[in-house]
Amino acid sequence: MAKIKKTLKKIGRYTWELFKSSIPAALMYFCAGAVLMMLTMKDVENLQWDNNALMWTLICGIAACAYNGLVMWANGGNQYEMLVSGNVKRTSMDEYGMGYKMSNHKEAKEYRVWKGFAIGGFAAIYTIIFAIVFGCNQSAIDTQQLSGGVLSVFVLIGMFLSGWTILPFYYANLNGAAVSYFLTALFALLPIVISGVFYIIGAYARRNKAIRQQELADKAAKAEAEKVKKINYGGLPGTKPKKRK
Repeated sequence: MAKIKKTLKKIGRYTWELFKSSIPAALMYFCAGAVLMMLTMKDVENLQWDNNALMWTLICGIAACAYNGLVMWANGGNQYEMLVSGNVKRTSMDEYGMGYKMSNHKEAKEYRVWKGFAIGGFAAIYTIIFAIVFGCNQSAIDTQQLSGGVLSVFVLIGMFLSGWTILPFYYANLNGAAVSYFLTALFALLPIVISGVFYIIGAYARRNKAIRQQELADKAAKAEAEKVKKINYGGLPGTKPKKRK
């Protein structure tokens, strides 16, 4: 029972850290959806999918993806350093489990290859949720027969928070395209792939930086050790060796 409880606590810590790490990227995707909604829904009476809407969709989507990649690149580097600290702590332990005490070390924040994709999955959960809700209520949404209530509020929230995935399909359906909203779930792959790839790249970039710094330090130490030290003879007559001509 104690082992199960310990395992559940460990899973809980990992889940909480993954969720916290996904918040910056998720907020940027929220902002992309909100900005796109405000820019493309100015004329409510004449909503249509045109080149202007396409341009703003691409701009908002690319900006959100770029920020997601930058955040995960930094996250991967930080978690790589946490992994190094964890390895030092574990290798220093004796048979009684005593070793270096590191108050800032958390195992749940250590680098793991799969964690970047998991963080992206947390950032993409709302995209999948809105895809399911919009897909299940497609007829009512496309005909604008929501009749108020919870569904109307949820649709508005979905357009506001996930506009970069929902609005292109919404405008297309208003003009008779009849595209399934379930397809918007495919956009969830973007945060997952971007987060996972840049998380790994960030970790390897921090590793390579540490290796270069260590190599430079080793070269400097070696040069210092090989440097010929000058002997101080005290300036007394006859104590300095004669220089060769």
